[in-house]
Amino acid sequence: MIIKNIALAGHAGTGKTTLLEALLYQGGCVERMGSVATGTTVSDAAPEEIKRHSSVYTATGSIMLDGQKINLLDTPGMFDFAGGMVQGISAADCVMITVSGKSGVRVGTKKAYRAAEGKPRMFVVTKLDDENANFYNVLTELKSAFGPSVCPVVVPVIADRKVDSYINLIEMKAYRYDKDGKAQEIPMPTSEVSEKLSYRVDGLIQAFSEAIAETDEELFEKFFSGEEFTQKERVDGIHKGMRDGTITPVACVSAQMLEGVDLLCKEMELLVPEASDEIAALNQNGEEVVLHQSPEEPVCVQVYQTLADPYVGKLSMMRVISGTLKAGAELVNSKTGATEKLNKLFFLCGKKQTETAVAEAGDLVAATKLSANTGDTLCDSSRVVSLPRSSFPTPCYSMAVRPAARGDEAKVAAAIQKILEEDQTLSYQQNPATNEMILSGLGEQHLSAVVSKLKADFGVDVVLSVPKIAYRETIRKKVKVQGKYKKQSGGHGQYGDVWIEFEPYPSEELVFEEKVFGGAVPRNFFPAVEKGLQESYTKGVLAGFPVVGVKAILVDGSYHPVDSSEMSFKTAASLAYKEGMKQAEPTLLEPVGLMSVTVPDECTGDIMGDLNKRRGRVLGMNSVEDQGMTFISAEVPLREMADYALQLRQMTQGEGTFSMAFARYEQLPANLVAEVIASASE
Repeated sequence: MIIKNIALAGHAGTGKTTLLEALLYQGGCVERMGSVATGTTVSDAAPEEIKRHSSVYTATGSIMLDGQKINLLDTPGMFDFAGGMVQGISAADCVMITVSGKSGVRVGTKKAYRAAEGKPRMFVVTKLDDENANFYNVLTELKSAFGPSVCPVVVPVIADRKVDSYINLIEMKAYRYDKDGKAQEIPMPTSEVSEKLSYRVDGLIQAFSEAIAETDEELFEKFFSGEEFTQKERVDGIHKGMRDGTITPVACVSAQMLEGVDLLCKEMELLVPEASDEIAALNQNGEEVVLHQSPEEPVCVQVYQTLADPYVGKLSMMRVISGTLKAGAELVNSKTGATEKLNKLFFLCGKKQTETAVAEAGDLVAATKLSANTGDTLCDSSRVVSLPRSSFPTPCYSMAVRPAARGDEAKVAAAIQKILEEDQTLSYQQNPATNEMILSGLGEQHLSAVVSKLKADFGVDVVLSVPKIAYRETIRKKVKVQGKYKKQSGGHGQYGDVWIEFEPYPSEELVFEEKVFGGAVPRNFFPAVEKGLQESYTKGVLAGFPVVGVKAILVDGSYHPVDSSEMSFKTAASLAYKEGMKQAEPTLLEPVGLMSVTVPDECTGDIMGDLNKRRGRVLGMNSVEDQGMTFISAEVPLREMADYALQLRQMTQGEGTFSMAFARYEQLPANLVAEVIASASE
């Protein structure tokens, strides 16, 4: 059986979920079409998706077309859930990019196109029933954005600003649809119908034929001699062009009205190439080996998606790369070396699970309660290999997280750990400087969805807040101070007296030295003095932040032969520390990060201005070749970056990306010191 895996990707709101619903209905998998607005679609079944009216996770469904099994992966279009798009595309043989007939090419269109690099791609212009839709304007935009590879294969006939019918340029046939979405073949448009319309169709046929001619020398000669291509030659030409990336077909539909959906099914059946029969992998010695999508080879599967279900447990979605996978199989995880038993196998259609005993090479299948994580390769012990892992967007938006109820820390940590297994774009770790637990993701909506999932699926309430900034305190001048501790309360008293010099010094830790002459302070009390300083060093005198960059030198002091003790000298040292820090012009230091940001060329000026407002220093700029993007390197105080992920997305319509890493500490401007001290005391 021929198996094809097609991912639906594109900008949010372009109709991916509705298109999948229409395809499932057309393929007879559902009795009636669901609606995104009412939360009744097959793929958007999670509570968070129903609430948002938008996909959050990649969902799978399948249809049969003339003996071909077509697995369809509906991926999220919102940028906050880009990890789902990566997962879906990684499992696909072809990527179908939806483009709204109303809004045209958007940032999400370009991101999906780039994410599908190396795989056959096609565009589907959707929502042609919208009164403001204009297929031919969108087609022009696609050609402008993605070049001459864009090739229409199904086009609408427009009459009175509405879609009258659809032309399949592969078959050279026209169809009109009734209210129930049933197609009826009609004569191809001629000049008698509309001179302008005929010219447009003739021009499209000419461009379509030129694109096919470019794929093969024999076809080029036939085109040059004026001969028409046969339907088989058209199919073979586009088939080859999609595989080598020289042709990106464009179809069009009104999924809500079921118009053009049957034609799209034909294109998926005829044009979309099967998966490549040669897949590169590495064996245990790091040598490249080639796997073939053959039932005769040893079994090899790769986990492309992990779902955390509070009832079922961990659900692993896998693609069978080679061999025939059978329920009960024991496979080796090439990453960990552990053996995994796949007790039961399931085909998924949204949330519906259908148990199966066998999954063929090329198919998508699910298994429960595996230890394997997303990206892991599971193999037959006779041939252990590793397949390339997908690259996911790096978390860039962080919030501090704490349980709403005291004592729930362990429950929160356990629940988040399960979510981390399914979402490779999340991170959860403790900030050692502030002791806060930091949850990082791709944006505000991403973290909001995680919070909702924690409550709905795991019964855990958490509170998010802006992370604290890990300020430091230091000194700016050298001072010499006395610390004297004297206490008499009958019997033995307490006496310790030290003179200590404090000076700036380039070190994270306190540097302690002693230069005492003549035994003013006995040597056996030096450790007590140092301990008193070290314990005090954890908190500064301005706002209680940890102190850095200080050297303390014990230069003099005095002692009492009876009343002096380690405790008295330890206390004297702490008194000297407090006084010395006050006199040595204490100041605050703030963390500064090294940032790399990539933005469209036309946004560069606005981004530079925004970085200046954030007290940033631009270190350099470079043009990203052939992408119309500019790479900017800058240093920016972390204090100014809390909302940068959201601001950058707004300023670049979601096309800008950035990463940031801690670089060093610098002195906080004087005008901000009072504000930080006040907030620290709250």
